[in-house]
Amino acid sequence: MTEISTGPGTGAGEHAPAKLGYSPVADIPHRPRVADTDPKAARRAERQVSSMFMLSMLFVVLFIIAFVAIDKSANVYLPVFGVVGAMNITLGFTMGAAIFLIGAGAIQWAKKLMPDVEVVQERHDLSSPAEATGEAAANYERGKEESGFARFKIIRRTLIGAMVLFPIPLIVMLRDLWISPPGSPSPSELLTTTLWKDGTRVVTDPTYLPIRPEDIPVGGLVSAAPADLEEVQIAEGNLNARAKAAIILVRMDPADIVSQQGDGWDYQGIVAYSKICTHVGCPIALYEQRTHHLLCPCHQSTFDLADSGNVVFGPAARRMPQLPIGVDVEGFIVAKAPFAEPVGPSFWERG
Repeated sequence: MTEISTGPGTGAGEHAPAKLGYSPVADIPHRPRVADTDPKAARRAERQVSSMFMLSMLFVVLFIIAFVAIDKSANVYLPVFGVVGAMNITLGFTMGAAIFLIGAGAIQWAKKLMPDVEVVQERHDLSSPAEATGEAAANYERGKEESGFARFKIIRRTLIGAMVLFPIPLIVMLRDLWISPPGSPSPSELLTTTLWKDGTRVVTDPTYLPIRPEDIPVGGLVSAAPADLEEVQIAEGNLNARAKAAIILVRMDPADIVSQQGDGWDYQGIVAYSKICTHVGCPIALYEQRTHHLLCPCHQSTFDLADSGNVVFGPAARRMPQLPIGVDVEGFIVAKAPFAEPVGPSFWERG
């Protein structure tokens, strides 16, 4: 074990290394690496590092090609993950590989080409002496020289190239925050349109059983979905429809209902609200019967379901959208109309 010198004025602690059997740094022989003594090994290590940086640049280019060329609706099957979006898996792999190769190249550079000798710095007062600035500048120049940044031109150039290209995927992805492809629906249209429409039967989630009003006691909560959700998920091969259509049914005493988002949108005290928090989209199912409050577990946004789903606490900026419900001729709960406002997180294109 190497000793870090404590310098003068440390009291009894300065004798600790001798008592514990520590060896001074000078007594530990330095073992040179292969790259330190063999120029061919050093050049081979240099090529390895520069190859990693060049591969990182290649993966950035592949990221951009995948972003432009792969259809967003295309899916692939992976043994562990099941059906996933082809674009998502490709973008994740290429960007992850670009990041990994920069880090791996830097580690390989440090392990094989940078000096690995032990350095001891004497402990001193916290206040820097007057000559500290010059000493720091000298240490910087020494570190730059020892790192080989100026000497290994290929490594320097490929590292700079990799670092210059690396931010490009971030810029490409940011484009999707404000630009919709020509002819595609806007975020407002996407989040306003769900599977709910007049006459859509409400079923339990995930068992897809129809629900009668008498199935829900006062104070009860049921997670629900539209009856055709499973069919749509199979056809689309994703969970996009579920992310927008998930709702909760809550039954309260009709006398406790202060207001609703539309006249007669409840049925015998049963109200239906979106299950997706309007803050950042977390699913909500924490209901307090006494206060009729719905609490988001992510950031504690709280909504009063007896008062139009209005926000009473937390960072959410708007109320939970309410779904108007009734019953069909068979006595099962159905939607009377779609949501009147977008579900999910708030966004600047909204209405």
